[in-house]
Amino acid sequence: MEFNIDLKELSSRESERVEWKENGDDKFIVSSIVKTISAFANDISNFGGGYVVCGAKETKDEFGFPKVLYSGLSAEKLKEIEGKVLQHCRDYVSPSLAPIVKELDNPKDNSTRILVFIILASPDAHTYRDGESVNYYVRISKETKEARNGILSQLLVKKQKLEYFDKRISSNATESDIDVLLFRDSIQEMGLFHQGKSLEDYFSDREQIAELVPPLFVRNSLTGLLQPRNFALLMFGKKSSITSFFPESHTIVSIYKGLDRSEPTAERHTLTGSIIEQAKKAIELLNTQAYMAFDKTSSKPNQVKYPIRALQEALINAIVIEITKFHNQLE
Repeated sequence: MEFNIDLKELSSRESERVEWKENGDDKFIVSSIVKTISAFANDISNFGGGYVVCGAKETKDEFGFPKVLYSGLSAEKLKEIEGKVLQHCRDYVSPSLAPIVKELDNPKDNSTRILVFIILASPDAHTYRDGESVNYYVRISKETKEARNGILSQLLVKKQKLEYFDKRISSNATESDIDVLLFRDSIQEMGLFHQGKSLEDYFSDREQIAELVPPLFVRNSLTGLLQPRNFALLMFGKKSSITSFFPESHTIVSIYKGLDRSEPTAERHTLTGSIIEQAKKAIELLNTQAYMAFDKTSSKPNQVKYPIRALQEALINAIVIEITKFHNQLE
């Protein structure tokens, strides 16, 4: 694959895709370059990779706009940095990386060169070993950062090294944490119950309740025991179990008498239990607000205050959004 690099064009690209390194005098320069190379390969922002340009630095002009200064590298320094970086990519990055290397003329000084490492997005999640520390790195805005907590989980899920939160096994939960009556009533209401299948069929690591839904249970590879996935516990779990495993999993419904929350009084309901139970209870509370309003001064005096369908859709959308935030916090 041929890459034609235009330094002027690179300088106008998003900073997320280009890292500028002035020289190789810093003893940590190689480590810094390789961390950035692994971050571009991890490509958490879906840019397709990036460029590390050695022998140039990014500054600002008199108006505060980005500007690149080309200091260049001597032939000796260029070969030194290239050799060390490629060696580190082989020895300290796992899986190893082999960035494409380009050597360009310095537009400001013919006696020096500009070294460019071209990194393509990788299907793997790469770590960099720095001494005894082994970490994942990602590109966040203009900086290379160690991937931690939710960012690390996002990276591993993206690279298919980690299952999405809802599909993961619920740690320490067992079959006894599932509310059998709630499960049976719920799948019957959803039209997913089959007369030819027993409860044991559903409570297994083989049977799916719907075509695109994975089995509710996973067999623990260490203990051999069947354990529910997180989504199974959140949807069909006993109230006490959900409160124990996911104490922040609740819905708050506030009802204000006036136009906004500045009113001195309001109703506040904290709903717990499974997501299905929370949604049903919340809809019941909202339905009480969807009454017929009589306005004798209007040409249409009999109007529903709030359409029930609109309230239900708004509620479910809000729950989905909050579940996503909740999952990200747990990551």
